[in-house]
Amino acid sequence: MGEQIRLGVLAITLGVVVGVLLFVPFVALSYRRRGGFGFGRFVLWGAALVYVMAIWTYTLLPLPDPATLSCAGVNTDATAIVDVIRGAFRRRGSAAATDPAMQQLLLNVLLFVPLGFFLRVLGDRGVVAALVAGFGLSAFVELTQLTGVWTLYPCAYRVFDVDDLLTNTLGAVLGSLLALAVPRRLRGSPRLPDADEPQPVTRSRRLLGMASDVIAAWVVGVSAVVAVQLALSLLDAESAVRDGSAARVVGSGVPILLWLVVTLVTGATVGDHAVQLRFTGGELPIGLARTLRFAGGIGGYLVLGALPGAWGLVTAVFVVGSLLLVFGTGDRRGLPGLVSGQRLVDARERQEPYAAPSGRPQPPGR
Repeated sequence: MGEQIRLGVLAITLGVVVGVLLFVPFVALSYRRRGGFGFGRFVLWGAALVYVMAIWTYTLLPLPDPATLSCAGVNTDATAIVDVIRGAFRRRGSAAATDPAMQQLLLNVLLFVPLGFFLRVLGDRGVVAALVAGFGLSAFVELTQLTGVWTLYPCAYRVFDVDDLLTNTLGAVLGSLLALAVPRRLRGSPRLPDADEPQPVTRSRRLLGMASDVIAAWVVGVSAVVAVQLALSLLDAESAVRDGSAARVVGSGVPILLWLVVTLVTGATVGDHAVQLRFTGGELPIGLARTLRFAGGIGGYLVLGALPGAWGLVTAVFVVGSLLLVFGTGDRRGLPGLVSGQRLVDARERQEPYAAPSGRPQPPGR
């Protein structure tokens, strides 16, 4: 039982990690296909991620120690499942479900029920797709075990069992049928006809954009740190790897530089683009306005966060102040809008040429 719990925790952890990596692309895709972000759909996709990780952990892990590997057998008799069911009823009668052999079959069925359910609810795919996906995924798992993780081990470390192919496929089909209980309008991810129409700039949308900036910057920073440490390891610079200062500098600097360039070029941060927001208008030159927008938002947070520990309190004050100003400004523009003098609008809103005080028209985007 302890091993099963550990595998479950590992599956959830991996699912969360992958979910963080895909969070901003998911938000961006949601706004472009559905015009907004649905928390329920996000949770459902998160559950699907955890499920995929669970399939991997429960069917392939733990990997055995090659020194103590005991080669497993093979069951290719498709009729053996009938003997298992008959034996369970012969031994337990009406309580056949409590027989260990029967329970193993039922667990194999239940393990693939979510696959068929997710295929119909998230992908709008029916029974045939569930049957093919269930059989294909189960076959991949069984062949991975049969080949010793594709020759990583000298022989199979778990039994290749055709019964698993049958029960797993049955589970996927049952899951697809159970998903018929979900209303038709909630299945799939069709592009809504009004997805390109401007929507109100709500506080939740603004906060989601800010969160997208922070998460995306964190992913970029961590990726930069890993890349630097890997490069130093390949160069045999072990002392630099242990010190970690070079990786920290790059991990802090790359997101700052990237977000600054994106903001200066497009007038919006990565998070703004994800939730389809933009800052416009104002009296300041466009370059200065965009720089101040960057400094008053994710840029200020990243720069302060890169400073020594004594600046931690200043960073905390900056974060709290930024959140409060989202609620305290009528158009949700917050600190970036206040310091740049710009207003916050839906990026899908038609852009009007901005007339400067002198009366000379300025290009859209100001």
